[in-house]
Amino acid sequence: MSEIQKYDEAVQVIKTAILQSQYDAARSVNEKQLMLYYGIGKFISLNSRKGFWGQGAIDAISERLEKELPGLKGFSARNLRNMRTFYEEWTILEQTSGTNEQISISNLADASANITTAITIPNWQTHLPISDGFPLLDFLHIGFSHHTLILTKIKGIEERLFYIRLAVSEHLSCDALKESIARDDYHHRGSLPNNFIRTISAGQQALKAISTFKDEYLLDFINVEELGVRDIQDVDEHVVENAIVHNVKNFILTFGKDFAFVRNQYHLDAFGEDQYIDLLFFNRSLNCLVAVELKTGKFKTSYLGQLQGYLSILDGYERKPHENPSIGLILCKDMNKSFVDYVIQDYTKPMGVATYKTSKDMSEELRKALPDIEDLKKLLDREE
Repeated sequence: MSEIQKYDEAVQVIKTAILQSQYDAARSVNEKQLMLYYGIGKFISLNSRKGFWGQGAIDAISERLEKELPGLKGFSARNLRNMRTFYEEWTILEQTSGTNEQISISNLADASANITTAITIPNWQTHLPISDGFPLLDFLHIGFSHHTLILTKIKGIEERLFYIRLAVSEHLSCDALKESIARDDYHHRGSLPNNFIRTISAGQQALKAISTFKDEYLLDFINVEELGVRDIQDVDEHVVENAIVHNVKNFILTFGKDFAFVRNQYHLDAFGEDQYIDLLFFNRSLNCLVAVELKTGKFKTSYLGQLQGYLSILDGYERKPHENPSIGLILCKDMNKSFVDYVIQDYTKPMGVATYKTSKDMSEELRKALPDIEDLKKLLDREE
């Protein structure tokens, strides 16, 4: 090994150690902040909900904090109320293992027999006795702004835990998380009609495939009005395909981070027959090719036969030895889910059927909830 190679190796080792240390430090800071906010939220809840503090107390306390600690960020009246909500919505975390740190105000101890004069900051460990399935590491990984957004938008605990896990696994910003909630990913993921259990021999691979795809996708970047047509039915598959190709980064964001775009109109040449797959992707998690066929109308059974033929050629002529069998997805404008779920079971290749919506189909409320597409493009360019 040359001197330069030794130095390169040393640089990479030191660089990795530095980045890991920075990551650990940032994670530690976030965990301590969440614990602090939880303790403050509990303190505010116990004193404000039972009327021990007068009306307007939170606003007054916020103003006093700003005067006594100039430049203090994150303790506005609104954020103090968010801390209270954070505690009240996650009181399940009271059952922690580990010790708590208590900060008392002794000269106020006898001001009232009922008033709470101490802030108890929890010391959450790597596990909680409340439930073996509680994702504590994910819970501590996301920031307070993410938690506030989830608590504001979502009511059920299982759905909240879903978005916490999703925010961590997909490295979602607050805007991206807000968009995911607006798309209602919790209810759409894993519910598309499919035959994966019957056609994928490895059980875990089949379950992973089911959880990878949703039954409906929001393609908000396809603006029908801008295309100069009155109805989506007047737009053929090639127009939709071109819109997806031109916005492929947004499409992959909608599909999931493990998808890599291969190309559109992928040419299959076997037995002297020319065939073209609308969109071909590779999914790193599933380790397989994913063929997507676009249909602007309602689902037809003939689409399944066409897609099964494509998958046979892909597996026989394109699939690498280390890859899993290819998966197909029909993306259409409308379908009868019960009917599709019934007829798809007779096919031998793994396939699913999903629907999509364009900007024309979105409600005004959903339009407002989503970030501007140009802002999203700029953000993606900056991240690259």
